Amino acid sequence: MAQQVVYNGTGRRKDSVARVFLVPGTGKITINNQPAEEYVPFASLILDMKQPLTLTETENSYDVNVNVHGGGFAGQAGATRHGIARALLTVDPDFRGVLKRAGMLTRDPRMKERKKPGLKKARKASQFSKR
Repeated sequence: MAQQVVYNGTGRRKDSVARVFLVPGTGKITINNQPAEEYVPFASLILDMKQPLTLTETENSYDVNVNVHGGGFAGQAGATRHGIARALLTVDPDFRGVLKRAGMLTRDPRMKERKKPGLKKARKASQFSKR
């Protein structure tokens, strides 16, 4: 029995972590066992996720299976994009130049700022009054 080749990559953004598996196929994207169109409510985020596949011209070559948790839709889409880009590197190391120039391999370091004591949120304070 022949083993199917599976390429994997891990992507992170904000509080989201995505485990991405690329399997040779027709280009279907499945997120947490649901089609991407059902899971993600915004078409712009789906286009964002597909960007590494578009840049490397492998859109219809691989099925993408993603397990993602944490954060919101935008963070999860960014984590998925990062994971797909990393998985494509395991497919073909020659994709590195294209993906690196487009900024797909760089982990976005921006995180939510922590809440400070005495404030309502990270920077929001109660209204100042002299009396």
